[in-house]
Formats: sequence, C-alpha cells, structure tokens
Amino acid sequence: MKRILLMALVLMSLQVVAQKKNKVDPATQQVNANKEAALLALNNAYEADKKTALQIWEYAEVGYKENKSAALHVQNLKAAGFSVETGVAEIPTAFVATYGSGAPVIGILAEYDALPGLAQTASPEKNPIAGKNAGHGCGHHLFGTASVGAGIAIKELIASGKLKGTIKVYGCPAEEGGSGKVYMVRAGLFNGVDAVIHWHPGNVNEVTLRSALANKSAKFRFYGISAHAAASPEQGRSALDAVEAMDNMVNMMREHIPQETRIHYIITNGGKAPNVVPDFAEVYYYVRHPKRDQAVSIFDRVVKAAEGAAVGTGTTMKYEIIGGTHDLLLNRTLAETMQANLEKVGGVTYSDQEKAFGAKVQSTFFSQAPPLEEASTIKPLKEVSDAGGGSTDVGDVSYVLPTVGMSAATWVPGTPAHSWQAVACGGTEIGTKGMLVASKTMAMTAVDLFSSPALIKQASDEFKKAKGNYNYKALLGDRKPALNYRD
Repeated sequence: MKRILLMALVLMSLQVVAQKKNKVDPATQQVNANKEAALLALNNAYEADKKTALQIWEYAEVGYKENKSAALHVQNLKAAGFSVETGVAEIPTAFVATYGSGAPVIGILAEYDALPGLAQTASPEKNPIAGKNAGHGCGHHLFGTASVGAGIAIKELIASGKLKGTIKVYGCPAEEGGSGKVYMVRAGLFNGVDAVIHWHPGNVNEVTLRSALANKSAKFRFYGISAHAAASPEQGRSALDAVEAMDNMVNMMREHIPQETRIHYIITNGGKAPNVVPDFAEVYYYVRHPKRDQAVSIFDRVVKAAEGAAVGTGTTMKYEIIGGTHDLLLNRTLAETMQANLEKVGGVTYSDQEKAFGAKVQSTFFSQAPPLEEASTIKPLKEVSDAGGGSTDVGDVSYVLPTVGMSAATWVPGTPAHSWQAVACGGTEIGTKGMLVASKTMAMTAVDLFSSPALIKQASDEFKKAKGNYNYKALLGDRKPALNYRD
C-alpha cells in the first residue's frame, strides 16, 4: 500500500511540473492573441492587397516618377485612419504615414519603383509589352503593398487598445539607383524611431543576415567641339573619345583594386550622328564595395580617370553624383525575432497551375533551377560573411537605428532579380502569395517589438556596439534628390 501511495504522489508531482511547464503566462498569451488578430486581418485583406499590388505592377513607374503608385498607397493608408505627410525630403513621391502616439515608435519601409527596360506580360515565356518600357523586375509592387498591409494590421491593434505606441509606414521611392531613403534619413525622418522593419521580394524565404555593397554613382559629362567628321575633323574635339578613354582607363584599373569591387557603366549619350564629331557625351557609373570607405576611395580614382580622359582629348568634364548608399548594418537580436515569426508563418504552396507556370519559367534559366518545393521551406538563420551582389539604400537606415529585414519567395526558386522572369512571376499569384508571407511576418515582428521594451533595448545595444564611433554621413553629400536621374 505504501508503495502504491508513493507512486501516486510521484505521478501527481510530475503532472504539476508538466502543467507549470506548459502554462503560458498572461503577457505571452496576449502577444500570441495579437499576432493571431494580425494574421486574420491580413488574410481578410488579401484580395484587396492583391488588387493593389497588381495595379502597381501595371503602373510600373520608375524611380521618382511613381506618382500613381505612391498615391494609391497613400489613399489606402488614409482610408485606414493614418495621417500621411506627402512630398517629404523634397521628394514628391515620398511619404510618411503615422498612427498612434508615444513609445515605442516602430517603422516599416515600403518601396514601389520599377526598372527600365523590363516591360513583360505575366506569362512564362519572354513577351515584352509593346510601347511600354519599365517592369517590376525587383518586385517593389509587392514590397510596398505588403508593408502597407502590415502597417494597417498593426494600426488596428493600436486602435483597439491591444497595443500602445506609434506605427509609421515610410513610402520610399527610387531604391533602384536613386537613393531615396538616403534623403529621408538626411532629412531626419527616422529620428525618434526605435526600430525599422523591411523585406524584399526574392526566390527564397529567409531572414537577412548578409550585408550589402556600399555604392556610389555618378554621371560623367564631357564637353568638346563639334566638327564635320570627314571634312574637318582636326577642328573637332570628341566628347565621345573622352568617354571611351575614361572607360578604357577604368577597365585597366580593375586589375589594381580589391577583388570584391564591382564597377559598371553605360554610355547614356554618345553623340547623334557618325559624321559629326560629338561635342557632348555622357557615361553613368556605379562603384560598389562591401565597405563604404573603400567604395568612396575607388570612386575617387574613377574621377581621376575622367579628369585624365578630358585632358588627353582636349575636352572638359563635369560630373554629378547621382546616388550613394551604405553597406547594411545587421542586427542579430531582431533577426532572431523575425526568424521565429517567419517559421510560424511558413512558406508558399503552389497550385498545380502555378507549378506548371513555374516549371516553364525555370526552363528558361541558364543554370539548373532548385526544386519548386523550395518556395514552401524556410531557410535557417545563418550569417553570411560576403556582402552579396547588390546595394540598397536600406543600408543608410541601418546606420541610424536598429533595422531588420527578410526575403519571401515571390518568384519561383532560382529566378534572378532584375529579369523578365521576375516581372512575370510578380504579375501572378505566385508573387502575391509570397507577399502575404512577408506581410504576416513583418506584422508579427512588429507585435513583438510593441510588446517588449527589453527586446528594443537589446536591439539598440547591439546596434550601438556594431556602429561604434562612426558618425553617419550621406555618401551623396548635400545634393538635392536626383529627381530626373532616369531621364
């Protein structure tokens, strides 16, 4: 009998321990309930958000020309109860939408510019749209819509009294080479914000723990003397010769710069007729490196090449800084929080029709594509030492406050960015399904930030340590926004 009683007492003790272990405290229960409410709101808004995203996909407006795209986002935010300030940082298509009051202040970044030269139908074969230039080859129609949707979901929780604080949605134009966020940072629009959340369309689902390439860009303009190219060429001084001389010198310089550097250019104006010595020519350069100081140093050498080309060809040269962005400062504290939420949301599941579409798209790739099923998986959180192949003006935001971002599979696995295949996927539900993954993950991450002062402090402490003594300064100097850089 004693043995039976002893066993019963042991079992009761184990049950009590198990109950305590499985018990969720009220604060955690409230956080989970708020996340479920945000997910429900985003599910209910999906059809409307899909319509918005595909409308902006149709607009396909390039940097600083996103008038209709920005206006549609502003309209949706105002209808949801946000107060919206437009034309911020001297940029007509930039805006800041705000709801709530007091701390914490959490920001969500939204982009919506398209890329020139990528007009494409939503079909799995290359099919340019006649009479149209631009296309959303980087998926910013999805980017902006998901961010606005997440912001509205958080606003609803603040309005109902379930969260306290301020949510801000930043309308950020011209990410593609126009450095829109740099001007917004420079204008102080992120002052007083505790943390910023962002995302980017892609071909995998993962949280960002890889930096980006710092970038400095400029248009170099050469001025010569026109003359008849056959009758009196000695009277001319060719601006095109100067551009070609500069390009040759820069290309020779590639051997003598760090191998991580990327330099690329296009000749935007090389003259008008072969029988006229061109008195004007222009070349547009990007200089990139994982470290901002190296990018600036190498850019200065490119300027010297331009100056030498002008001297050697008897022309004159002026250059205009177009853009400049920092590398991306990572925040593991926030990344771990976002990773947990992304894993809860899960990836993208394709219908049979979408699988057939995806297989046709993948058949156009130069290299073997990953399985389509990868879109349904979540990549483990892993810090990558290299800076990747691209640049982003989110880097400048990351140098003034804690920042976290992710990628969602809005294109079929293996799809390269800035391609017609990305445009095609983005014009279908393959893209909008991935958009919903991002919107849900951002909203849930925001709930965590609103609910935990300790999380914000930990992220802030990590940010300060990573930034060190560096005093942020825009790489593009004090120039005004390059509103016509796509002209």
